[in-house]
Amino acid sequence: MAPGSTVCKKAPELLAQNSDRSVAGATSDLPRLFHKLNNQLGIILANAELLERRLIDETQRARAGQVVTSAVEAIATAQQIRQLAVEPD
Repeated sequence: MAPGSTVCKKAPELLAQNSDRSVAGATSDLPRLFHKLNNQLGIILANAELLERRLIDETQRARAGQVVTSAVEAIATAQQIRQLAVEPD
């Protein structure tokens, strides 16, 4: 992420908005948020896989492979968090 990117500039604002929410309200939003996160990670994964296949330079292909691996790990982590946070024991 570039230092001057829009996401970097909006992060403090988003954190402040999220800290104002009640715990009860946030808990009811978790399934929706996990679904949204999974969709976003799926898009990242798909695009990284496309890049990995199309790149000719080995260094760039290796970097794209790292993004693929990280996206797969992030999806697995999100699923684990969802099981702990959303699904009852």
